[in-house]
Amino acid sequence: MSYAPIENHGVIGDMHTVALVATDGTIDWFCPPRFDAPSVFGCILDSEKGGRFQICPVNGGGNVKQLYLPDTNVLITRFLTRHGVGEVQDFMPIHERPNQPQRIVRRVMSVRGPMTFKLDCTPAFNYGRTQHRLALGPTGAVFSTPTLTLSLSSPVPLADQNGGAQATFTLEQGEERTFVLEMAPDGTQVARTVTDEESQALFEATVAFWRTWLASCTYRGRWRETVRRSALVLKMLTYHPTGAIVAAPTASLPEGIGGMRNWDYRYTWIRDAAFTLYAFLRLGFSREAESFMHFLSDRAREIEEGAGAPLQIMYGIDGRHELDEYELDHLEGYMGSRPVRIGNGAADQLQLDIYGELIDSIYLYNKFGAPISYDLWKVLVKLLEYLTDHWREPDEGIWEVRGGKQEFTYSRLMSWVAFERAARMARQRGLPGPLVQWLATRDEIFHEIMERGWSEERQAFVQTLDGHALDASNLLMPLVRFIAPTDPRMVSTLDAIGAELVSDSLVYRYDVGMAASDGLDGEEGTFSICSFWWVEALARSGRLDEARLAFEKMLTYANHLGLYAEEIGTSGEALGNFPQAFTHLSLISAAVYLDRALDEHRAR
Repeated sequence: MSYAPIENHGVIGDMHTVALVATDGTIDWFCPPRFDAPSVFGCILDSEKGGRFQICPVNGGGNVKQLYLPDTNVLITRFLTRHGVGEVQDFMPIHERPNQPQRIVRRVMSVRGPMTFKLDCTPAFNYGRTQHRLALGPTGAVFSTPTLTLSLSSPVPLADQNGGAQATFTLEQGEERTFVLEMAPDGTQVARTVTDEESQALFEATVAFWRTWLASCTYRGRWRETVRRSALVLKMLTYHPTGAIVAAPTASLPEGIGGMRNWDYRYTWIRDAAFTLYAFLRLGFSREAESFMHFLSDRAREIEEGAGAPLQIMYGIDGRHELDEYELDHLEGYMGSRPVRIGNGAADQLQLDIYGELIDSIYLYNKFGAPISYDLWKVLVKLLEYLTDHWREPDEGIWEVRGGKQEFTYSRLMSWVAFERAARMARQRGLPGPLVQWLATRDEIFHEIMERGWSEERQAFVQTLDGHALDASNLLMPLVRFIAPTDPRMVSTLDAIGAELVSDSLVYRYDVGMAASDGLDGEEGTFSICSFWWVEALARSGRLDEARLAFEKMLTYANHLGLYAEEIGTSGEALGNFPQAFTHLSLISAAVYLDRALDEHRAR
């Protein structure tokens, strides 16, 4: 079987996990009951062994359109064929209470003319490693394993096909049928009947939830629909019990087709913290910012005395520390991209920039959200004690290289942010701390970046101290207020990055051939995060026409639903895990700033 392009997917979710729905009506990624659980449908990583849940016309999809019901995460897939028009509405009801079952609801209807559909629900539990037992009955099917049971409520008869439930059914114009896949108690033998009234109530409640939540969005700028869609994505990627946000809900989708840059992103990175807090606060979602702040505060309070870094670069969505990385050798990977990795070994890396990002996020919350507590402040002081002793050390950096530690300029930059923001909070709130020492360290880091992170030869800030290669992470320098956006050094850096790393508004992280070794073979696409950093850096430097054009061009690289993967390939295809929260966070930041800058320019 073939693989649907990464960009040919919509996403539904319930703030515990998500399901990816391809334009051919196939759910090819679903991990119940939470983001980081083993997959049940995973044919996006192996078209034969991964498992799927497909509903589509028997004569092919014809011309297929996907859209979201406005202001919701309810996905509609429309099949426009020469025999008629059919539609599948997919959504996951929100379950905010522990005793509510997790569900995927699939409403199938014939919009014009009679239409015959086929259904194939073939789960592959535990990434296809665990066999299941299938029990068919008049109300549907039950798929059971020793650890997980799923029930499929079906209004049409199902047949057993190699452990999967299959059916063919015809709908006359205006008719509809609803199929509900839900987690069921252990020992369930008969699928629960879901009435039309119940499915309609679930639909209405789900629509009302998303629209009520989105009504709090305060953004009214030029790119309202795009920003609001990004906000809905971020909310969907939030793990409700803890407030953590996954970097992406998928694992091992490749950064280059056939390559080995395949990672599991179903965890929460400290690095995303400042961008997450900024996005939620700027859009008016104070409750989400508060929930994520609690998650970050809990991680900060876990620090213990002893050797080693007090913070990990990432955590499980429940706050756990162990994210052991291993490979699934029995899966071929997306379009043959191996290895398929689960877990993430980068959790054990030293990445000193995370202290700046964490403290910056707390600074933003203290400024725009609510004053932080004294107990949290004491933890920050302890973190800065560690950073005072270690900021000079080489590390693996923002891009999580696996080729050895380097003296990355970006790590120094964010160490500067850590001391600068802590000093600001201490002065503004009168909080106790070694302010003189922090300011001295801040200034020492500043001078080192200016002397060793700047290359006279390149006339640009470079990737590593005393190095030569450019790095898109330095676009953040004016965004974190390290340097004025119109400073000659920053303007020159923008020009150098534009000439060497930018292609039609798309930005590469660095030149793989020139940069410090990242320890990996193969190539990669442009990084969408960096492309939006580029937009904001241009806007802050006053190059508004360039910034707006670059932003509008980036919008053309979104998929048909306005969603972004981590990277974009040479022909505009999506690469990497999908959808990526960090990309949507940087989109929001760029849109908010660019809007304000354009308004101010017009006013002048």
